[in-house]
Amino acid sequence: MELLNWLNTPAFELLGKPVPYSDLFGNICALATVVLALRRNILSWPVQIIGSILLFCASISAGLGGNASRQVVIIVAAVWGWTQWKKSREASGEVIIRWATWKERLILLGVLLVGTGVFGFILASGGWSWNPYPDAYIFIGSLVAMYAQGRAIVEFWFVWLAVDLVGIPLAVAGGLVFSGAVYLFFLVMVIVGFLDWSKRSKQTISAPHLGATDVNRGPED
Repeated sequence: MELLNWLNTPAFELLGKPVPYSDLFGNICALATVVLALRRNILSWPVQIIGSILLFCASISAGLGGNASRQVVIIVAAVWGWTQWKKSREASGEVIIRWATWKERLILLGVLLVGTGVFGFILASGGWSWNPYPDAYIFIGSLVAMYAQGRAIVEFWFVWLAVDLVGIPLAVAGGLVFSGAVYLFFLVMVIVGFLDWSKRSKQTISAPHLGATDVNRGPED
């Protein structure tokens, strides 16, 4: 309990708003997660788990129930993504990335839209968030992005971009100014990540125990 109290005490102020240690360290981990994901480093998953635990504390203190719930599910999704990347490396010596098919894209979009509506209604009905639908959008969008990331699909960067565009004003309005500032860095890193993964999806990757594997998998009609 003392640790939780310390995590939610201000480390400093930004634009007149206190920045708790949980928000500070959680976002540092979040930035590290994006950098590691860009490099296809499997350590991105445990770092994301640690960051989500810290951001859960920050969200609770800011009264963002949807964002707090998001962190819990992100931890579960990160464990799943960790196992998926581990299997890919064991099978081919590399995390093989690809473009999604049109069917996969439509499914991801459908889950994002329907999931946002349903979860936003739940948050609004229970009074668990002061801004339920944007809060729900970030929650569902993060899950969709993490699923796509776990499947090593290039489009996961687009989903994170869409989440960030809503996350910036929501975090600032909720008093998490530092989180809002970090989202701006995410925007740049997401663009860099997309360009890097897009280029790598057209390469031929050679596994140490297999012949060369062609991973030039463009969208299927």
